[in-house]
Amino acid sequence: MSSRTPLLEARQITVSIGAKTFCRNLDLTLRAGERLAILGRNGAGKSTLLSVLAGLRAPQAGTVLINGASYATLGARKSALIRGWLPQVRGDAFASTVLETAMVGRHPHLDRWGWETDKDAKIVREALAAVDLASFEQRDIQTLSGGERQRLAIATLLAQAPQLFLLDEPIAHLDMKHQIAMVELFAGAARDCGAGVAMVLHEPALAWRFCDRVVLIHGDGHTETGPAREMLSIERLSALYQYPLNAIECDGRISFIPS
Repeated sequence: MSSRTPLLEARQITVSIGAKTFCRNLDLTLRAGERLAILGRNGAGKSTLLSVLAGLRAPQAGTVLINGASYATLGARKSALIRGWLPQVRGDAFASTVLETAMVGRHPHLDRWGWETDKDAKIVREALAAVDLASFEQRDIQTLSGGERQRLAIATLLAQAPQLFLLDEPIAHLDMKHQIAMVELFAGAARDCGAGVAMVLHEPALAWRFCDRVVLIHGDGHTETGPAREMLSIERLSALYQYPLNAIECDGRISFIPS
């Protein structure tokens, strides 16, 4: 693919569940090295939109492409080599260790009957270290806290090494230290490795600090897309969350608080 081909492109997509339309005729592109935040109220359709962008749900209209091809054309394995998906909700079907669970991220890179190599194990251990779980390799995942389980899910995604990260509330369940660390981790993947990153966030200040562009989902079919500094105004955010907000600046960074 050409270097100009977006990692992710949505062309005039409409996203609905039943009679409820969350976004209508949305055009969206995400290129290598770009970071996109998706913001909106509870129930506005952020997760549903992200699942459509991940190829897990079909749009009611329009087209989604990754690296210039549709998910149907690529198939599941080739799609997984390009796109990594962090869901908001997941379950553990059976007991396994932290290392075994994170190793699942390497499966798209293996042949049908292939086994993980020392190289795969090295990549997984580096991913666990990146999320502060290096000493947890042999822990049973059922003994982990919610925050530790979230970091393990992120490590599994890092081990997958996709070009495009689609993240549904990646900092859920995390303490403040790890919230910032994980968002910085993905911002670094965009900056240093040219990854594309799209993430659902609930904190506009993190979008302002770490993202280049923003999608605002109002939940009634209306969306707004543009540069982060333009989209993250108190006027737009107050309308989005249906509550008046104020902006406070400190050390060149912005926080948004209720009036």
